[in-house]
Amino acid sequence: MGCDGMEVWLNRPDDGTELPKGIDARFTGSTPSAHMWREGDRLMSDTNVVGAALTVRDGEDQLTGLETLGLVEWLLVEFTTWSMIPLENLIAHAEHTPTKIAAVITEPMQAQGAGFALEHGVDALVVMNTPSLIEASLSVKAQRTAQEEDPLVFDESISLLTMDMKPALVESIEAVGIGERYCLDFISLFDANEGVLVGSSANAMVLVHSETIPSSFVPTRPFRVNAGSPHSYILMADGRTKYLSELVTGDEVAAVTAQGATRSVVLGRLKIEQRPMLKIGLKHSVNKDGNPYRFHVFMQQAETVRLVCPAPEACSVTSLNEGQSVLTAIGGGARHIGVHVSTSMEER
Repeated sequence: MGCDGMEVWLNRPDDGTELPKGIDARFTGSTPSAHMWREGDRLMSDTNVVGAALTVRDGEDQLTGLETLGLVEWLLVEFTTWSMIPLENLIAHAEHTPTKIAAVITEPMQAQGAGFALEHGVDALVVMNTPSLIEASLSVKAQRTAQEEDPLVFDESISLLTMDMKPALVESIEAVGIGERYCLDFISLFDANEGVLVGSSANAMVLVHSETIPSSFVPTRPFRVNAGSPHSYILMADGRTKYLSELVTGDEVAAVTAQGATRSVVLGRLKIEQRPMLKIGLKHSVNKDGNPYRFHVFMQQAETVRLVCPAPEACSVTSLNEGQSVLTAIGGGARHIGVHVSTSMEER
């Protein structure tokens, strides 16, 4: 998405009058003009196509909008019934593309919602020529301008080429009762010191070792990772995250080594069973504010469930002690439906 501030477009005929102060462009609806106007599914400027136009009625329309991101300069979005959810989804997916989003609003209160959705907001508000809509939109524009002149610093998006693996200190281990445990069986085999990244926060994920370690009690399952509880995030092969509860067979998950190298592995089966669970509290040495960053993960209480320690070596969760270190990936940032967004978010 664009980062040059939010615009306000006024939906008014090309009548030769000047635009009010603060208005950036004239939009003439479906009437051809020398300004911005809509022709079916195209956004025009004079006789030039400058983007796509979309009326959102249902999920199919949202999917159409998602498919245009990265292919056009502008995506004009209108709603038959105003809804923030599809607008947020479009904003989240547009963040790392050159496409800018213009949203048609019909009520003053919609200006705040669209202008600050996911703390980014749209790139343009398109409003009718009514004083209340113009005032609300210009107010949001002023707030956005002030915010962008004093930007916050956000974590970078996770790179799937090489993960930056960091040690985190085990602060606490406690039994928390029974929960649903997800075993993930893949159609590929894992190597030693390789597994998947999971965590209660997408900003701090723990490397969970695959079941490649021999045991006198059970045979190895080198295609399996005992990944923990349903609410946990897991890093997918495309750099997004999913909850474990969202996974389906055929999904491509990121297999990660202790050194941070990654590859794609396909999920072949899920085994979900009630098992006793442990809550493992962890602390990363420092975050961007200079303070320790604390997070946690829930794992099944079983000897065959292992995290990866820095040596590297597989460490059973039932043998972990406070003060030990395990490998983690810190800094995945906030997520919206699995997509990285540069917004502030705290997960506890």
